[in-house]
Amino acid sequence: MIVVLSLDNVDSVLVNSTAAVVVEFYASWCGHCVAFSPVWKSLARDIKEWKPAVDLAAIDCASEGNTQICSRFDVRGYPTLKFFHAYSNANTKGQVFKAYPRDVRGLRRKLIDLMETHKDPWPPACPPLEPASTAEIDNFFKTTNVEHLALIFEITNSYVGREVILDMLHYENLAVRRVLSTEEGLVTKLGVTDFPSCYLYNSSGNFIRLKVQNEARVFYSYALQTLPRVVRAGIPPPTAGDLKENPTLEQERPFNRSRVYMADLESTLYYSLRVELAAHSVFKGEALSALQQYIAVLVKYFPGRPLVMNMLKSVGTWLKDQKDPEVSYSSLKDALDNTAEVPNAALPDKVSWVGCQGSRPHFRGYPCGLWTLFHVLTVQAKEAAKTDPQEVVQALRSYVHNFFGCRECATHFENMAKDSMSQVGTWLTPVMWLWSRHNQVNNRLAGAPSEDPRFPKIQWPSPDQCPSCHGVKTTGEHTWNQDEVLAFLHSHFSSKNLLSDYIEEEAQHLSRQKENLVARQKKHEAKRVAERRARDTVGELLPGQEEVEEEEEEEEEERADEELAAEEEMGQQVKMSEPPPGEKTDAEMPRQPHRKPRMVGLKLRPLEEEIVDLDSFVDQNYKAMALRAAAAMSSHVRTRTLQRQEEPRPGASLDQGPRLGLGLEPVEPEDMLGQHNTLQKRILTGQYTGSEEEGALEMYARSNKRRWMSLLSVGFSKLDVSLCVILYFLSSTCLLAMYLFFKNRLQLRRSKVALP
Repeated sequence: MIVVLSLDNVDSVLVNSTAAVVVEFYASWCGHCVAFSPVWKSLARDIKEWKPAVDLAAIDCASEGNTQICSRFDVRGYPTLKFFHAYSNANTKGQVFKAYPRDVRGLRRKLIDLMETHKDPWPPACPPLEPASTAEIDNFFKTTNVEHLALIFEITNSYVGREVILDMLHYENLAVRRVLSTEEGLVTKLGVTDFPSCYLYNSSGNFIRLKVQNEARVFYSYALQTLPRVVRAGIPPPTAGDLKENPTLEQERPFNRSRVYMADLESTLYYSLRVELAAHSVFKGEALSALQQYIAVLVKYFPGRPLVMNMLKSVGTWLKDQKDPEVSYSSLKDALDNTAEVPNAALPDKVSWVGCQGSRPHFRGYPCGLWTLFHVLTVQAKEAAKTDPQEVVQALRSYVHNFFGCRECATHFENMAKDSMSQVGTWLTPVMWLWSRHNQVNNRLAGAPSEDPRFPKIQWPSPDQCPSCHGVKTTGEHTWNQDEVLAFLHSHFSSKNLLSDYIEEEAQHLSRQKENLVARQKKHEAKRVAERRARDTVGELLPGQEEVEEEEEEEEEERADEELAAEEEMGQQVKMSEPPPGEKTDAEMPRQPHRKPRMVGLKLRPLEEEIVDLDSFVDQNYKAMALRAAAAMSSHVRTRTLQRQEEPRPGASLDQGPRLGLGLEPVEPEDMLGQHNTLQKRILTGQYTGSEEEGALEMYARSNKRRWMSLLSVGFSKLDVSLCVILYFLSSTCLLAMYLFFKNRLQLRRSKVALP
C-alpha cells in the first residue's frame, strides 16, 4: 500500500515516524513519472510484508496544493525518490536516491542498504539485519522464547538473508538470522557447503537443513511459513480446546489439497443463488443482464451432476422467457425451488465446505468457493474451445460488480478488471488472467484479519503443489513458468480432477425437495382458504380475483332471474282438468327439494321446517266440500248421477253451504281455481244440465267474490295459513331488498376500479 501525501498528513507520516519512509515525488504531466509508476506499485506489492519497518509514499507535485511540500524538500525534478530514516525531525530533507535502478530488485536492494544506515537507537520496528556470530547463536535460546531459529548462510554481497528476515517480520514463534560464509565456527559445525542455504536450529541443539526446490528468497519464505506452530502475529492458531468450547463448529473433514471437491462448487451455488442474490428484491437493467449472463455461463460450463444441470437449464430457460423489464427474487426463488416440478432437477439446499473449509467458521468458505468456481468455469470454457474469450470473465466481472456482498472487494476486482481486461483474448488467456488477478488479491489480503492462519495468503500454486511452475532467474529472482502454470491450471480445475466426496445422494435431494413442495402447497392452500373465509365475512374481493368473482356473481344473478320468472309463470297457470284416474295428485307427488338462493358473499341458513303446500291443502279439505254444496242446491234438475259422490258433512245444509265453504274457512286462490276446474269439467262432460249448470255457475261466482274478501279480512279461523302467506310476502320483500343492495354495491365497486 502506497501512502498518498498531502498538507494534512505529511508531518504525521515523515516526522518522528517509527518506520523508515521512501517517498516518490512526481508530476502527473511527466512522461517518465507515468512510465515509472508501475515499477513503484510493483515494489509496494513486493515488500508489503516489510511493514512497519519501511513504508512507501508518493506525492503529486503538479497539484497546486502540494507545491509548498515539494519546495520544502527541495524537489526540482521528477521523479525524485527520497529516503527518510525512522524518527526523522521536521527539518530533515530526506536522502536522495542517486542513479537508482528502474526495476523492483534493484530498488529493493537499494532500500536495504539505506535501512542499514540507521543509527542507534535501532528502530524497534525493524529486525536486526547485521550478520549473526557464533556466540550469539549459541546463547540464542537462553534470551528468546521462540521455537524455531532459521539460519541463512550466504556470501557477503548476498541480499537473500536480509530479504527473508524482512519477509518473516510478521510471523511469530520463528526468528531468522543471516550468517556469512566467513563465520567459520558455524560453517564448520554444520558442514555448510552451499551458499545460500538454510538450516533450522531448535532449543535441543539440533540442526536440520530446510529442503526447498530452489535456494532463493521466495522458496525460503514459503517453507518457513508452513512450519508447525508458525503463525502470523495477532492470529493465534485454533486449538482442540476451542473446538470443544464451540459446539456449533462442524467436524473437520479430511481433504486432499491437490483435488477440487464438488461439495465446494455446489455450496458456492447455494450461497450465490439463494443467499447473495436474495439481498436484491428486484433485478432490472444492468443487474438483470448480469444475472442472465451468470446463469447462462453456469448452464454452459458448470461441470455439475445431471440433477443440478437440469435445474440450472430450467432456471436459464425461465429467465430467457421473461419479457418484463424487471424480475423479482421471489419469482426467481420459485424457479430455484422447482415449483414447476421439473423432473430430476434440484439445486443444493445447504452449505458443506470441504476443500474451502477454514480453521474458524468466518475463514475461507464462500470467497474460496467463488474463486474455485470461477477457475473451473474458465478452464471448462477453454476446453470447450468457445470463440469469445471474454464470455466467462465478463460474466464473472458483472456478477461481482452487481451482487458480491463485500462491496470493497467488488470495487478492487472491478478496478483490476478495468485496467487489464483488454489483455484477455490477445496475449493473455482468460485462465491466466484470472490466475494473475487471484494472486494479486492474495498479495493484497496477506496479513489481513480475514487471513486464515492455517491457510496463509500465498502466491499460488505453491512450490510443493507445482514445483515446475516456479523458476529462478540468473539474478536469483523468482519467476513464473507461464506454460507450466497454464498446464497446471487446466489439470487442477478439469472435470476429471473433481471429487464427489461429502455430497448428498440425488435421491435424498429429490425426496427433500418433494417434501418442501408439498409443505409449500399446503401452506398456500391454507392461505387461500383463510383469504376466502375473510372475503366471505367482509364481502371484500381480493386483487387478481375480482374478474372471476364478478363473472360468478353475474352467473348467479342470471340463474336467480330465470328461477324467479319460472316461478311466476307456474303461479299464473290455471289447472284446467283433474288428473285422470290412477294418476297421482299434487299432494301425492314427491316433493322437490327447495333450491336455496345463493348470493356472493352471503351464506343462507338451511331451512329448518317445510312450507305448507297450499294447493294440496285446499285440494284435500275444501274442494270436495264446495262441490257437494253446489250439487245440493241444484239437485232438482239433476238428470244423471255424479261419477263420484261424497257424503255431506253432518249439520251442513243448502243455506249453510256457501257460508261453510267460503265464510268460515280461508280459501286460497288455488282452491277456487280448483273448484272452477271441476265445475267446468263437469259442464263440458255433460254431468250437469239445465238449471244445474246455472246453479253451479252462480255458486262459483259467489265463491270467487268471497274468496278475495276472505283474503283481506283478519278474522281467519286458520291463523297458521294466514301467517304463512304473510311470512312468504315478507321473505320475498327481504330477498328483493338484499338483491338490490348487493347489485348497487357491485356497481359502485366497478366504477371505483375503473377510475385511474
